[in-house]
Amino acid sequence: MFTTPLVIATLVAATLGAAIGFLISHRATRPIIARLRAELADAVWQLTHDPLTGLHNRKGLRTIHTATAASAEPRQIVALLIDLDLFKEINDAHSHNAGDDLLKATADRIGQLAKLHGGHAARLSGDEFAAIMPLGATRLARIAEQFTAVIAEPIDVRADSGPVTVAITASLGIAVASSTDPLEGVALHHADLAMYHAKKQGGNRHVFHQPGMTMPGNRPRRGSRLRDRRRDQNGSGE
Repeated sequence: MFTTPLVIATLVAATLGAAIGFLISHRATRPIIARLRAELADAVWQLTHDPLTGLHNRKGLRTIHTATAASAEPRQIVALLIDLDLFKEINDAHSHNAGDDLLKATADRIGQLAKLHGGHAARLSGDEFAAIMPLGATRLARIAEQFTAVIAEPIDVRADSGPVTVAITASLGIAVASSTDPLEGVALHHADLAMYHAKKQGGNRHVFHQPGMTMPGNRPRRGSRLRDRRRDQNGSGE
């Protein structure tokens, strides 16, 4: 079949037009795709992180533990349950803004220390935090001392009357478990029992979980702040 220059030119023009149209359409959809990806990433972050402190929430810590258990041979991990001592008194004395500043600064310190030891930290609720990390060469007593010392360092917060410096201590419960053990049923549960013993002994200390350990009598009362409980009930955090 004989092809004239006019036919060839027509075919080339049609091909170029289709290619240009595709490129224009592709470029036009790039911002939409980028926005959808950003919105999806933000939604995932909201599901797994605490909005106040930026740490993982309970669901986020659970996800990390599940991935750890599935990605390698069973190994020992360290679970820390951290409860701030007398947080309510500081929160009530200096306003909720001061309390939020204190929680955010404390969370940052806990998160950095957990990362230093190859682990992850979470805010479970109120003034209660947790961390999980692989059992390494560092002595557990040394790790506990680092957490209690760093948390106790003074923090500048915003009170109703202006800037003020406060200091707070923490009660730590520490447990060693297998990475394949249930996170909340074993690792955090054992650490929680030990934490209550630390709290009962006056706080500002750590206690290691021992086999057969049970909840101490007349356990100190603690719990999340009312607005945290309301937020959790509304489904904005876990």
